[in-house]
Amino acid sequence: MSGEAVRVDTTSPVPPYEQIRAQLAGLITSGRLPEGGRLPTVRQLAADLGLAPGTVARAYRELEAAALIRTRRGAGSRVAPLPTELRQGPDPAELAELARGFVAAARAAGAGDAAVTAAVAEALRG
Repeated sequence: MSGEAVRVDTTSPVPPYEQIRAQLAGLITSGRLPEGGRLPTVRQLAADLGLAPGTVARAYRELEAAALIRTRRGAGSRVAPLPTELRQGPDPAELAELARGFVAAARAAGAGDAAVTAAVAEALRG
């Protein structure tokens, strides 16, 4: 995956498979994972994240259903050509849902609005 990291927050109210799906979808639609790029195997990513293979498999199935990846038995999973509607940027509704998940998790951890805003700003600086 060319060094891109997927992280799962086990304290988040967002299910792990959805965190994986959203992060990989973001990497794909932003071009950070290029067309034809190979994804780790389900077992490898599950082991790296300390999750059950079924969790990663579900994320991959959803990415495949969204036409973001293609999986072939024996050949692994690769980034598919982006559908035309995704080439114009991320879906605002999906971004809002991701933001709501982050805010809910941050507030559950005791963070106030200023801390949440600072965390987002820091993440954007990368």
